[in-house]
Amino acid sequence: MSPDFIVGLAGQAVYTVLKAAAPMLILGLAVGLIVSVFQATTQIQEQTLAFVPKIVAVLLAVLLFGPWILNVLVDFTFNLLNNLHNYIG
Repeated sequence: MSPDFIVGLAGQAVYTVLKAAAPMLILGLAVGLIVSVFQATTQIQEQTLAFVPKIVAVLLAVLLFGPWILNVLVDFTFNLLNNLHNYIG
């Protein structure tokens, strides 16, 4: 295994993790922005008002995008294990 191969494999792994986490991060960010604008408009400074909607949005994202996330992770793992003999030998 060459250093170039290891760096390439690590890059693919990081890309896969970012791709799998993107729906949850984007929805959490959007809900956080909406709640922040609402809090600034109404001058309500309640901590739970900013925290609870983000948790609900992330949980909904996991429910909605869960099968797709699992498919992305299974495809990466399958390709890694399927080509393992090419990587080692």
